[in-house]
Amino acid sequence: MLAAATGRIGYVYFVDGQPTHWGLSHKGASSPLLAAAQTAKWISLFVPEVVITEQVGERSRKGALTKYLIAAMADEARGSGCFVVSVPRVQVYANKYDEASQLVRRFPMLSAWLPKRPRIWQSEPRNMVLFEAVALALSFIDGEGV
Repeated sequence: MLAAATGRIGYVYFVDGQPTHWGLSHKGASSPLLAAAQTAKWISLFVPEVVITEQVGERSRKGALTKYLIAAMADEARGSGCFVVSVPRVQVYANKYDEASQLVRRFPMLSAWLPKRPRIWQSEPRNMVLFEAVALALSFIDGEGV
């Protein structure tokens, strides 16, 4: 499962419905070319059967570069022979931080990565992209989110 946010891309690899590996890259978020290259590395490392990305809608608040990164990652996965599924990002909770807390309740192994809610003037924590990837994965796995 791949996700992108401003300044970072991330993956969460699931086996039998459980996350087993996860990580993120700042360098990969610099350009669509670098995002594709990082995606190729992750795919060669884990050889996933399905790659899930975000289906970015017209009303998405994601910036232009982030949208290009998502498209580049999906294109690279398709080119690698993976079955690619794009799912809409549905926000079930009041905010991303409530969602991340619920995801940690379901997957305690992610607790060390749970970001603290930043002050209003601070940037979104870099680890949040991992929880976006998990939420996208669950949209596909559960068909209903968390």
